[in-house]
Amino acid sequence: MWAYAPSLRPETLIARYTNDRSRFVDVGGVSAHVREQGNPDGVPILLIHGSNGSLHTWEGWARELGKEARVISVDLPGHGLTGAWPRDEYTVEAYADFIEVLIDTLRLEKVVVAGHSLGGAVAWTFAATRPDRVIQLILVDAAGYPRKGGEAPLPTRLARTPVVGDIGIYFKPEGLVRRSLTEVYADPAMVTPERIRRYSELQRFPGNREATLQRARTQEPLDPTPLRRMDVPTLIIWGAKDRWVPVADAFRFQEDIKGAKLEIFENLGHNPMEEAPRATAAVVAAFIANAPLPPQSSAPVETDADSANDNSVQPAVVPEKD
Repeated sequence: MWAYAPSLRPETLIARYTNDRSRFVDVGGVSAHVREQGNPDGVPILLIHGSNGSLHTWEGWARELGKEARVISVDLPGHGLTGAWPRDEYTVEAYADFIEVLIDTLRLEKVVVAGHSLGGAVAWTFAATRPDRVIQLILVDAAGYPRKGGEAPLPTRLARTPVVGDIGIYFKPEGLVRRSLTEVYADPAMVTPERIRRYSELQRFPGNREATLQRARTQEPLDPTPLRRMDVPTLIIWGAKDRWVPVADAFRFQEDIKGAKLEIFENLGHNPMEEAPRATAAVVAAFIANAPLPPQSSAPVETDADSANDNSVQPAVVPEKD
């Protein structure tokens, strides 16, 4: 009973972790926490966070890039303040569908897509299957390649264990969060009480822990083959001290994606955009400086009568499968 940690009241967390740039947008039946910051007339850049993260990880980039770009960040379903969604799927492929519906909802035709870790896998999956919706692609310590030896990490193996996983998600998360963050950042000073509290409390937003368990149990290994067929201008950013996704994967992305540019930051870990927002954002700013501004639709997204009662999130165009 001492280890048990129930979900927290959503009203409390929303009051604590939103700001004046936050809004909640209906994306195919889920109320998604979205922030739009910066220049509304600039090139739109959509930022996708990693596993058990939230849009808060991008605040440094939002400040640095906001002068020129329209910066859009979002809590993925099962994360942050968005919570569970009617589709009840939390795989990379399902998240790519969510991103398309989000872009449609925001009345954008094309965006620069940037993703970190799990969000990086979502970003390149989206770019590979919907290249006509992507201006440029930015991968930050992105997931995508099978782990050496093919074995899933320990938390995933535990989650997939019957009973253990079902019970374990309701333990107090602070200890695991503190341990994870010490591995995520190269600089121990980044592991602050405020950051531990935010990660821990957002995991206890209703539906998030159940979504994490389901994702661990249903996500299949990704096939990186589509990367070799992509023709999207791509920037790869990596922390050389990443202990979660090896820097060798950065070179694999560079080799597989035609014309990809690679920037490695020697003293940073798995979250370089948080540890050095100014330096990493400067690389991004230079990359997107010549990105063409896409036309923006002023008309609302049409919803037909039949689909209005369908709560499942589906892509506007179903991509061909490999």
